[in-house]
Amino acid sequence: MPVSWFLLSLALGRSPVVVSLERLMEPQDTARCSLGLSCHLWDGDMLCLPGSLESAPGPVLVPTHLQTELVLRCPQETDCALCVRVVVHLAVHGHWEEAVEAGNSDSELQESRNASLQAQVVLSFQAYPTARCALLEVRVPADLVQPGQSVGSAVFDCFKAGLGAEVHIWSYTMPRYQKELNLTQRLPALPWLNVSTDGDNVLLNVSEEQDFSLLLYLNHVPGPFKSLWYKNLTGPQNITLNHTDLVPCLCIQVWSVESDSERIVFCPFKEDPRAHRNLWHIARLRVLSLGRWQLDAPCSLPAKVALCWQAPDQSPCQSLVPPMPQKNVTVNEPQEFLSVRDHPNLCVQVSTWEKVQLQECLWADSLGPFKDDMLLVEMKTGLNNTSVCALESGGCTPLPSLASTRAARLGEQLLQDFRSHQCMQLWNDDNLGSLWACPMDKYIHRRWVLVWLACLLLAAVLFFFLLLKKDRRKGECFLVRLTLTGSTILVAAPGTRTALLLHSADGAGYERLVGALASALSQMPLRVAVDLWSRRELSAHGALAWFHEQRRRTLQEDGVVILLFSPEAVAQSQQWLQLQTVEPGPHDTLAAWLSCVLPDFLQGRATGRYVGVYFDGLLHPDTVPAPFRVAPLFSLPSQLPAFLDVLQGGCSSASRRPADRVERVAQALLSALDSCTSSSEAPGCREEWDLGPCPAL
Repeated sequence: MPVSWFLLSLALGRSPVVVSLERLMEPQDTARCSLGLSCHLWDGDMLCLPGSLESAPGPVLVPTHLQTELVLRCPQETDCALCVRVVVHLAVHGHWEEAVEAGNSDSELQESRNASLQAQVVLSFQAYPTARCALLEVRVPADLVQPGQSVGSAVFDCFKAGLGAEVHIWSYTMPRYQKELNLTQRLPALPWLNVSTDGDNVLLNVSEEQDFSLLLYLNHVPGPFKSLWYKNLTGPQNITLNHTDLVPCLCIQVWSVESDSERIVFCPFKEDPRAHRNLWHIARLRVLSLGRWQLDAPCSLPAKVALCWQAPDQSPCQSLVPPMPQKNVTVNEPQEFLSVRDHPNLCVQVSTWEKVQLQECLWADSLGPFKDDMLLVEMKTGLNNTSVCALESGGCTPLPSLASTRAARLGEQLLQDFRSHQCMQLWNDDNLGSLWACPMDKYIHRRWVLVWLACLLLAAVLFFFLLLKKDRRKGECFLVRLTLTGSTILVAAPGTRTALLLHSADGAGYERLVGALASALSQMPLRVAVDLWSRRELSAHGALAWFHEQRRRTLQEDGVVILLFSPEAVAQSQQWLQLQTVEPGPHDTLAAWLSCVLPDFLQGRATGRYVGVYFDGLLHPDTVPAPFRVAPLFSLPSQLPAFLDVLQGGCSSASRRPADRVERVAQALLSALDSCTSSSEAPGCREEWDLGPCPAL
């Protein structure tokens, strides 16, 4: 929406000026009165017939003064016309004695004194070829009626007029009690221009059909202006300026193409925030030579320039004011700081009262990278007295100091370097003070020696720890000698890996066989978890919760879950896979652990985490459901070596040692298997169990 409107000439004075015009959005004429008065505008125009003068029958309301004001009537945002607003000042004319002379009775006179005063005010307007008359009805309350006193004013909006027109305005009352007031003016002949926004852009709109010239230029102060755009145009015209092209010194000249016409100049963007942001975005600092620099900008900049000290850690550049003074910025001219010695850490800051706008470390390229120097500020505190502080990110730290900053810790050494002239003087003023740059390399070298020693010590400790850990892992894998079915074999026993043994409850004999297997594995050594050894916990928490928790813990510790298949376990697994449902009861251990492990097999997460086993003579491997055969499947004890290789997790077989204890456990496993197959207590141990063909899955 438009933000400002300007008229490039004003006929109310002798000299053309630039004024801001009010916009009226109402398409119809309106009237209003000052405080205390009431106004009513009659609809439509009336005949302009002043009539003859009449004597006032007492106090009457009459116009005393006319004023005009140029406004814009804009029925639409971009459709505006020049319009003349008329202000009529009113006063009370006549006295109550005239009413007595006219023959009014005392009662009529008293009634008139207590009544409000009313008048019909006519405004007549002529501007070739237009002539109009408007009628305003004005009412003044009785308490404001004071003969000979002004009572306020009425405002009429408005009479449309064209540029360059001669305007005649009359005002009188009906009936007319005095000679009509009149005012004659000539409106500006130059084109008028409105400035509005169109999104982010600026729109210059000339609505009158006149020939004119338009010039956009940068008004440099000091120096000649720089022309940007010039063209002869005929209105109406719309000229769009990109918002990124706006700067505070962008000005406009407009004039009629007629000879000897006067040029009107105005600069509407002096206070525009966008223009000021663009100016700082365009401005550039550049180095001319060592110690000399220049700020390039299209307009003058109300800013200050000063030196600052940039530390290598890229912390904010610390201003050197005081003791160094600030300087006013002069754009597009070479500048230099006198009596300043070159140093890569010295940078130039250009700032306003709000913030730092520009910063350049102008000598860094020619003098090399930033140095880790400490800047000491020497300030004059008396005729022969000085104080020294070290400039840091938190401010200037007095030396010596008990603070915990870097400069405070090295305070005595820095003062000694300063007094022994080991620091380089960068700037000096007899009245203000001096700046000194003190190298910190020697202190940094000492500190790095300690750091390297600490790193070497840490590396030695870490190396020793890794050696211990490697030896420990070697100790966890060893070879054992097992004697099964008359033959002696060497197998690698796993270390302290966790194993969860899951089985079905096929009778007491079968449980003794499961217990023998768990005992054998626990002496490998393995941390074996089996429900036979945790009946109290199983009863307290329920089978489903116990198996879920044991499975989660085993897999988190990179352990292995051993599925011990029996005919009962195979039959139950086939039933659940066919029904596609698992609904274990709180004490149904087979259903509970099947509900834990089935999702891993069905979703492809079983590889490397599960191992399947069955006992020789109790089960045919083809009867194991297909989803479970993605895991390695072993028959015990005939395939015990391969089974133990999988459990040990890849331990080397290089370390061979006796394993009599495991041999005894293996013999116990064979004995338990023989007892199970010959017992009538465990139907799951019968060798003649026949499940028939494996159902299709």
